[in-house]
This record gives sequence, C-alpha cells and structure tokens, in this order.
Amino acid sequence: METIIHRADTRGKANHGWLYSHHTFSFGSYHDPSRTQFGMLRVLNDDVVAADSGFGSHPHNNMEIISIPLSGILRHQDNMGYTQIIQPNEVQIMSAGTGVMHSEYNHSKSDEVNFLQIWILPKQRDVKPRYEQRYFNADDRINKIQPIIGPDDADGEVIKINQEAYLSLSTLESPASVHYQLHDPSHGVYIFVIDGAVKIADEQLRRRDGIGLWETDQIDISTSDRAELLFIEVPMVDTSHQ
Repeated sequence: METIIHRADTRGKANHGWLYSHHTFSFGSYHDPSRTQFGMLRVLNDDVVAADSGFGSHPHNNMEIISIPLSGILRHQDNMGYTQIIQPNEVQIMSAGTGVMHSEYNHSKSDEVNFLQIWILPKQRDVKPRYEQRYFNADDRINKIQPIIGPDDADGEVIKINQEAYLSLSTLESPASVHYQLHDPSHGVYIFVIDGAVKIADEQLRRRDGIGLWETDQIDISTSDRAELLFIEVPMVDTSHQ
C-alpha cells in the first residue's frame, strides 16, 4: 500500500472577501508541483461563500464538476436551462463536456454557505454537457459507506459520472469502523475527513485532513470518537509527482 497525507493546515488558501477557500490541490494562484492531482482527481476545494455572493457565470469544458454542500444553500444556474437550489445531503454534478456556462451563488442573504467543489478528469472528452442532482438520506451512511456517484454504467442508485470513479459518504458514530473495498485494485482512493477524527493505515487524521491510498484493494477505517468522511475512488495516473 502506498499513501500520501495532506494535513488540513498545509492546504492552499485564498481569501477574496466574498470567498474563503482551502485547496487540497493546486488551484488558481496556489501552485505546488508536488500537489497537482491524485490520479484523475484534479481539484478538492473547501469553499465558504459569503451571504448573497457567489461565482458569476463562467465557462468549463471537459471536466466532471461535483458540488457537495456541507452547510447553507447553493443556487445554481446554467445555459443548459437548469436553475436549482442545492442543500446539505444533496449532491450536484455537471459533465462539462463540450462546454457549459454556469454560476453558483449563496442563496441566503444572511448566512454563509460551505461546500466541497470537486473536479475529476473525464473518461471521454467532448461529450454532450449534462447536469444531475440528487438527495441522499443521511441515515443511510451512519456506520456504513453510502455510494453517491458512480460510472455511466452504474445502477440508478447513484449519480452518474463520465469516469470510472466512485464517490461515497460515511458518518461514523463512536466507536465504529468501516471497511472500504476498492472497485478496481488499479484504482486509488482519496479519503477526506469532513469532520471528526479517524484512524486509517495506522495514521490519525482529523478534521479536513486528507489521505490518498493506492496499490491496495481494501482499507479499514476506525474512530473512537465521531467522523464524517468523503471517499473519492479514481483511476490512477503517474503518482511520482504527487
């Protein structure tokens, strides 16, 4: 098993007044050649947007873009005709494909919104852009792993993604443990600690820490307290520069 650990306080930071963001991987003005991506996972941003503010309309292409609200409410609009509200326990994905214009705003005029923004490189380029959003019951991930995103050929229980990638959530209530089985032993999995503390591969990880693991087919996770986790399983590329 190979591992790489990114502690919360080593992430890149950006403060634009209306946006405060932490970058696990190189993004915007933050560039670290040792932290460009993990396999096909290119971006993992922890964004906090001020009330009544947000990202104005801007373009994307050939990227799978996922938003997971942690607190507050997002408002999405795009040139595919979607105007949506996204709240905690909902997950949004855009397959940008040949190109899409979209905006993401804080829907509240008084409270911040905190969400995870994830970019995954696509399996097929220049596909027709697509949007999907779904609610997932938080009770279905207590002390177990709840799949939320899977490949195009996945069953109807998850949101589809244009990549051999699998995203899952888990909430561990102390003391508890879960076992993550990779879908393909050639893949890697990046585990992000949304909250709490866990032990993974003999390492103690805490709130907003992340760990990437590859060259293994299974991983055990345990906590003596409580933890909320995001699993991002992706095909691996050359890891020598990560």
